[in-house]
Amino acid sequence: MSTKRPKKDERDFLSLAESFLAMLRDERGASEHTLRAYSREVRGFAEFLNEMLGEGAAVSIVEHTHIRAYMGTLLDKGLTKTSVARALAAVRSWFKWLAKVGLVESNPALLVSTPKLPKHLPRVPSMEEVNRVLDSMGPARTGPARTTGDGDVTGQEAEVAAWPERERAIFELLYGCGIRNSELVGLDMNAIRWNDDAIRVFGKGKKERLVPLGDAAAEAIRAYLPLRQAKLETAGLAKLVHDGPLLIRFRVGARVRCAARLTTRSVGRIVKSIALSRGLAADVHPHTLRHAFGTHMLEEGADLRAIQEMLGHERLSTTQRYTQLTVGQVQRVYDETHPRAR
Repeated sequence: MSTKRPKKDERDFLSLAESFLAMLRDERGASEHTLRAYSREVRGFAEFLNEMLGEGAAVSIVEHTHIRAYMGTLLDKGLTKTSVARALAAVRSWFKWLAKVGLVESNPALLVSTPKLPKHLPRVPSMEEVNRVLDSMGPARTGPARTTGDGDVTGQEAEVAAWPERERAIFELLYGCGIRNSELVGLDMNAIRWNDDAIRVFGKGKKERLVPLGDAAAEAIRAYLPLRQAKLETAGLAKLVHDGPLLIRFRVGARVRCAARLTTRSVGRIVKSIALSRGLAADVHPHTLRHAFGTHMLEEGADLRAIQEMLGHERLSTTQRYTQLTVGQVQRVYDETHPRAR
């Protein structure tokens, strides 16, 4: 689908911001998380331009000095350099689109330097730590499915009710497949390719890829599916047994019992709860397990480009940021491979 040029009466700053956000949603298939972040940053800058230049001003007169001034106001409000850098990235994307549709000659945001950020990598739990958590969750069980109890509560906690088989499947898929939280909750039943030992994932921009499904993750899914089926049949929702979302949550009201797709926020709560209860750091979240997937595979000798493919990164440089090696590991690789090291 081609990008549409805004009409003449839709070219004020806020309307242009809305047109850009609509393009992200409709043409690029941006995730809800991305849309929320870009909406906040782009709308904020559009409002700033209205105050500084006036609501009737043309976007073509915006210069890099205006953008730099806006970054300054964000810092004055107490935002961190990371938050300011995120805002600048959104403004750059907006003006890149404005240039593409011919409303500005060039992207003035490219002349604004990104704030220098502290170089730190998120701590990734070791292989031993992750295995300890998974082992503590117990082996995947098969047998008669329980139709009551776990996962059936009322109120806001419904979507994070204790459901051990589902929780293990969540952990195994995040760590065993390296998929994003949004990709995990977006999995439907037909995403599992049992014959290929793979799952079909739709990543950023709705790009499809096949990710290997390891034995542990497959075993966890097989243990979870009979309970999922039993709960759906008990709720009178048998039509969802072989269709619909893989990971479900239940809500039970006075008269209504319904199933829905598990949310990314709920997955975050589940992962954090499990991690804290088993001695992992307080900052562990679903993306931590994605980092761990790439890092541990690299430690075990996997090719970086293969990891890039599995993680669904467009650029290898992104994969390099998602993986990390200790100084000792780097030294060992150098000693074992470089001809002048021997």
